[in-house]
Amino acid sequence: MAYLALYRAFRPETLDGVVRQEHIVKILRNQIAHDTVGHAYLFCGPRGTGKTSIAKIFARSINCQTPKNGSPCGACPSCKALSAGNSLDIVEIDAASNNGVDEMRDLREKVQYPPVNGRFKVYIIDEVHMLSPGAFNALLKTLEEPPKHAVFILATTEAQKIPATILSRCMRFDFKLIPQEDLETHLKRILEKLEKPYEAEAVTAIARAGAGSVRDMLSIADICVSYDSGTLTYQAVNAVLGSADFFVTANLCAAILSGDMPTALSLTEKVLAEGKGIGILAKDILQFFNHCAIAKMCRNAQKILSFPKEMYDKIQQTATDTDGHRLLRVTEIFSDAESKLRYSTSPRIILETAVMKGSMPETDYNLDSLLSRISALEQALQSGVALKELPPVAAQTEYSDVAQTQAQPTAIEEDFPPLPEEPIFSEPFAFEEPAAPVNAVENKVEPEPPKTAEKTKEKEPMPAPAPTNIGLDKSKVFGMFLRSLRKTCRNGVVFTICSELESSFEGETLVLSTDSEAIYKSLRRPEHEVLVKEALTAIGVTSFELRMQGKKEDGIAAKLNQIRSDFSNTPIEIK
Repeated sequence: MAYLALYRAFRPETLDGVVRQEHIVKILRNQIAHDTVGHAYLFCGPRGTGKTSIAKIFARSINCQTPKNGSPCGACPSCKALSAGNSLDIVEIDAASNNGVDEMRDLREKVQYPPVNGRFKVYIIDEVHMLSPGAFNALLKTLEEPPKHAVFILATTEAQKIPATILSRCMRFDFKLIPQEDLETHLKRILEKLEKPYEAEAVTAIARAGAGSVRDMLSIADICVSYDSGTLTYQAVNAVLGSADFFVTANLCAAILSGDMPTALSLTEKVLAEGKGIGILAKDILQFFNHCAIAKMCRNAQKILSFPKEMYDKIQQTATDTDGHRLLRVTEIFSDAESKLRYSTSPRIILETAVMKGSMPETDYNLDSLLSRISALEQALQSGVALKELPPVAAQTEYSDVAQTQAQPTAIEEDFPPLPEEPIFSEPFAFEEPAAPVNAVENKVEPEPPKTAEKTKEKEPMPAPAPTNIGLDKSKVFGMFLRSLRKTCRNGVVFTICSELESSFEGETLVLSTDSEAIYKSLRRPEHEVLVKEALTAIGVTSFELRMQGKKEDGIAAKLNQIRSDFSNTPIEIK
């Protein structure tokens, strides 16, 4: 006898052998037991979930003389005739190749003939959504009022393509994807019947690759069983699937998450040079990031993933070393890249661009990327670690011009000094002037006594800075501002946000601009405006403006903002 593929050799013969789909099996069993079989059924759902198998079992069961628990007995004359394959009572039609009007007219004529051996004449129409509109119309009346001996079972993977007039005449059953745990149990049972030794991790990898489809899983298992005559190993499954080596992929993903772009690119080139597919590598990277997310969030992650200990330890270590926002962002980057690979004529460039983008968080202005960078900064501040390992911000000795400042972040030459252990968000101190004495009898404010010349000289306020920015080297102002902010400000978040700003001059007014609304709103907070103003005043800049790129404030708005900045401790009401 010719060799049968595993999905054909182990096709279930009874409803007890069906993997899951309990909600459908229960209904069909009850209909057989109570003799309430309908005339038209619609089985719809993903491929490889048991639609055709259950249709064949149900067709034999309703023709069986002594069904057992909704399944054919296999011993009566009707079951023997159906098992031999020469019965005329079950007709299977492939709608993909018989989708014309003539075929449906022929079916409409033949359906009038009674069954030969059984009680019903069953028509199983597979891929029914492939029928033409004319064929559906030819089938419509027969499907609505067929002869008493006729039963139609329509199977499809795309129920949305079937006309509503057909749907309304059928009992619809939606098949579900098979859970991975049930796929593993089913595959182990088959391997034991084949007397094929296996590793549990190999079975898990095959079931995961099946993606909820029994037929897909058994097709992969068929190749893996033939790969080696010995034990079915995890490495053999990886070789069959064409996946890259697990630890190479793990090191590549770890380099991306840590921002080590040279290592990430070199590992990418290494994998692609070995002949691995670009789409497969992108899928492997996404799967590893997904495994890291599971390991980071789930308590029973080791049981869910079912990896060997050394592999799971690598996943756990990578998940522990990365921030949740960072992990989410790189997953989004590679998810977008995978969708673009399907239609790109340069898939390698798409993949390598995703690797570079994921490895350079300082160039990514996505909200999750900014949050991950702020989280890393807060952890460094709380642990008391010097901030020299953070991305460079401004040069200490030599400052770039305005155009260079806008194109790329500047760098500070010297290391940051250790910060004192104080709250990150320190509130500015507010000094209140002493109230003038009040005459309790007349309820009038008493005039202050005249001050002596000596006391007046002692308490004379510091001279106010010049009203303009005249005399400053405009090309170095932004770098001086960052150095001043670093020395005067104890709020590390404000310093990091300000390093993302772009600077320019409009006349003698310093304009600090950003294209991020989150940064703009954060710096507009009164406590942050005070810190920025103090740092600018310390270097002699008194005329400045914070602006959202693309939105130029008019003269009144600019003056109002300047008043708010000058009198930050005084409530201002606009009428």
